[in-house]
Amino acid sequence: MDPGVSNDVEKKSWTNAERLELAAKLDAELDDYINNLEQKQYTEGWPEDRWEAEMDKHPFFMKKAPEVGDELSPLMEGLQQLKYDENENTPEELANNYKEDGNFNYKYKKYRLAIIGYTEGIRTKCKDIELIAQLYNNRAASQYMLHNYRSSLNDCKLALNLKPEYPKALNRAANCCLHINDYDQCIFYCDKFLEKSPSDKAILNLRTEAVVSKKKLERDRRKKEVSIKKMEREEKSLLELIQSRKINVEINAGKRHLQLADLEPCIHHLAQNKVHLGEDGRLIWPVVILYPETQQTDFIQESHEDLILMDLLEELFAEPPGWDKERRYHPKNVNIYFEGKGKRTVHKTNTQATLGEILADERFEVRGGTPAFLALVASSEAEKRFLANY
Repeated sequence: MDPGVSNDVEKKSWTNAERLELAAKLDAELDDYINNLEQKQYTEGWPEDRWEAEMDKHPFFMKKAPEVGDELSPLMEGLQQLKYDENENTPEELANNYKEDGNFNYKYKKYRLAIIGYTEGIRTKCKDIELIAQLYNNRAASQYMLHNYRSSLNDCKLALNLKPEYPKALNRAANCCLHINDYDQCIFYCDKFLEKSPSDKAILNLRTEAVVSKKKLERDRRKKEVSIKKMEREEKSLLELIQSRKINVEINAGKRHLQLADLEPCIHHLAQNKVHLGEDGRLIWPVVILYPETQQTDFIQESHEDLILMDLLEELFAEPPGWDKERRYHPKNVNIYFEGKGKRTVHKTNTQATLGEILADERFEVRGGTPAFLALVASSEAEKRFLANY
């Protein structure tokens, strides 16, 4: 202000209360102004709650490669076309690209996808032998992780055809052979590996394990062969003994001579109890006793041929069967029968005879590998009806 001009207006002095009142008034006017502005929704850009998901779709920012079958963005599709375009890449470059894909999936334990990548690399038929050998070896590694040991071994062999002293392929081939119990090949691949690394502890231990397992396998094989030969001798003796006893056995249709198959029990409960020789060289038979009146059955798994039939009955009826409510069945109150050949006749059995003596009766016939008897209460109406059928 010019000091020569007088100022008629004096500067106003504000109190604190007046200042606060003015500030409140200005705040209220600003709020009214903002509230009266036109409301517009912002539609451009990424929503705050989805920006990370949207960023992850961009090939420069995504954290993992797209899954098979996922829709690709135009940019990603373009990048893939550049990477795998045969016109833009040499076979060697393509093989390397597929190898990188396989390695990426292998790193994240996606072994099946890794196999696809390595396989596509192999199909490029590039001339780089070292690279193709690596692709076979890497595919073998993926197969190994999936426990496909035979497929892994095949790929190891393909890698070794291209690179005979490939340590990783030799190592893995040896391990595959151990898993499939091919101990000779395991030892062979261990020896090939040890030619270059004779002090490798892992391979030395693997070779030792293969040698021990081979010896055990050979021992088990010899024991099995001895067991089979012993069984064959026993089966031959069994057939000869049955024929020497003149025991009639029903033979399967179309056969002329007794065979072991004719002695296989047809009854489910006795399937594991085929006639056999005991330690004393005598016959042990499975036996069935049928009760026609009550439609019950007893299955005796092993009965010595020297067993007296009455002793068997006393064992069966030592306690009254649960189905015999009237306590009618006991050893001295039942008659035992067997059906003759063709089931056209029925014959009463001497319960004081042994099982072997009964089976030697020319009228008896062993059917389905199992001697069968019928038990009926003596002089009962059920026995009379039964006998009337023959």
